[in-house]
Formats: sequence, C-alpha cells, structure tokens
Amino acid sequence: MSTERPEPRGGTLYVVSTPIGNMDDITLRAIRILRDVDLIAAEDTRTTGNLLRHHGITTPTISYFSHNERQRIPMLLERLHEGQAVAVVSDAGTPGVSDPAALLIAAVIEEGLEVIPVPGASAALSALVASGLQMDRFRFEGFLPIKKRRQTRISEIAQETRTIILYESVHRLLKTLRELHAAMGERRVSVSREITKKFEETVRGSFPDVIAHFESHPPKGEFVIVVGEIRERDSRDDRTE
Repeated sequence: MSTERPEPRGGTLYVVSTPIGNMDDITLRAIRILRDVDLIAAEDTRTTGNLLRHHGITTPTISYFSHNERQRIPMLLERLHEGQAVAVVSDAGTPGVSDPAALLIAAVIEEGLEVIPVPGASAALSALVASGLQMDRFRFEGFLPIKKRRQTRISEIAQETRTIILYESVHRLLKTLRELHAAMGERRVSVSREITKKFEETVRGSFPDVIAHFESHPPKGEFVIVVGEIRERDSRDDRTE
C-alpha cells in the first residue's frame, strides 16, 4: 500500500522542474501536479503554454517573472490561503535556480504555508555528468555579473579548488572563457550547449583548446561551463633534491 499523501494539496506551493529542451524530460508526477493544481505561475506563459499543450494540460496560467514577481506574490499568497494549490515553473529547469521563484518561496514559508519541490531536469547537473570532471564536490555559480563585481567574482572563484559550474549566454561565452583562463590558468574545462536539444554538444579540453573550438565554430545556444578541480600536486613535487 502506498504511503504517499494525495496531491496536489490545497494551500501548497509546488515548485515544479520542467524540461530544459526536450519536452519529454518531465516526470509523471510533474505532469500530474501541473494538470491538477488550480493555477500555474509561469516565467513565460507562452513557453509554458507549449509544454502544457504538448502534454494535454489545460490548467490556467499567469505570468510570474523577474519584473512582476513582487506584485504577484500577494495575489498568489491569497490563493494559497484560500486553499488553492499553486505550481510555479520557469522557462526551463528548476524555478529559483538562476530563475524567478526564490522570493515567492520565501514568502510562502514566512506565511507558514507548505512548499513542495517536484524534481526534474537540471542543466547544471547534466553538464557536470557529461564533463568527465570531478563530480562529488562542486560549486555552482550560475551567471557571472555582467559588469559590476564581475572581476571580483572571477578572482574569488579562481581560488576554488572544487569543480565549478557556471551558466553563460551565447553573447558572452568567449569573453568569459578568456577571462576564466586568465584567472585560473591551465585547469580543464568542459562546455555543454543546447543540452537535450537537436544540436546538443559538449566540448572538453584545456581552456586554449575550448576557446579555439568556439572561435572557429561561432557559438550558438545556451551554455554551461564546467571548470575542473585543482588537483593536488604529487607529493614528489614537494621534495627537495
């Protein structure tokens, strides 16, 4: 006999992970939640609408993105207090991770209401497992600042000994790779693009190798950069002759 509680439950916010490209990369539970909640708060209702139509889901949606999230939160809290079940989704992946939702989640918790994650696809973890680099200890940085504190952040993460995961846009990929190379030296790097999509690709090697690849093959799509860990020097390197 199943011990799981029936869901969706009223007065609960479901943080639902959605596909990062391939629309079939969604769990059966996520489909059920999105089908049966009272309302879906979506970063982009058009993108989410395509996903919902693909899976035959007709639940009402409203927009919830970075520029209106503070205005939306009171209304969503009111719906939850009325006993409705609400799902929040981003364009792709897990809401709140480099996407809107963190403010809403914090507000729901502050109100004493329930927040339930519905796990799914992750660009960061997919790129990590495809990199061939150390996976048991890593640091996730998301997007680097575009201007203010950018060099400070790069200098900070250059001191990190663990594997590092970053997101980057097509317009700044080469700039970021060159800046990371200048700060980090000869660490190994893996760059994945368009994960789960038609033109999925992972390029691995040294910084110069990967930079040269994207200089000769102009980058397209969305990217995850994985920088390898700093390996401990062989103890023989520390011995004096």
